[in-house]
Amino acid sequence: MVATVEGARRLKVIELSIPGLFVLESPVWSDERGFFREWYRREDLEASGVTFPIHQANLSTSKRGVVRGLHYSLAPGGQAKLVTCAFGELDDVIVDVRVGSPTFGHVEVVHLAAGDERSVLLPASAAHGFCVTSELGALSYLLSSPFNAAMELEINPFDETLNVPWPLSGKPIVSEKDIAAPSLEQRRAANELPIYVDGAP
Repeated sequence: MVATVEGARRLKVIELSIPGLFVLESPVWSDERGFFREWYRREDLEASGVTFPIHQANLSTSKRGVVRGLHYSLAPGGQAKLVTCAFGELDDVIVDVRVGSPTFGHVEVVHLAAGDERSVLLPASAAHGFCVTSELGALSYLLSSPFNAAMELEINPFDETLNVPWPLSGKPIVSEKDIAAPSLEQRRAANELPIYVDGAP
């Protein structure tokens, strides 16, 4: 699906192969001072048939070679995310970990850079991670539900069955929690994965 909202602002909504996963493209205005971009307008998104309530906003900075993820939430209603690169460049990784989804286990990678037109809207309960490819990168998140530590889980970012194509030229920098996380299959065997709901945001 590709939907375009016309007017003073123009938002393009592109659905990727995972149900409920979208790339959002919005104009960037640049001059000698830098750039300006409206990366979220609720009315434009809703005009394309997509709803996204905001309950929390986060900002994460990382050095080159940092891998964060793969993280997902089991919170009631799940946790959808709208992310964009605020500084530098990174590869954003989305994995469908929803049991019963037609694309269960599928991996999508979207390259994001500060000053480009793209953001990524993740469906609730998808697993998310990223790897910074510039010297320093910053990712800005809007979340559809508040952080709930008891409901946050991880999948090993180097799970061989997922084979995520991380853009690494050396040893990755990964938290102990992430590197020790179970595989997708281990989480499934332990009934620690979300359930796919057709049509859910």
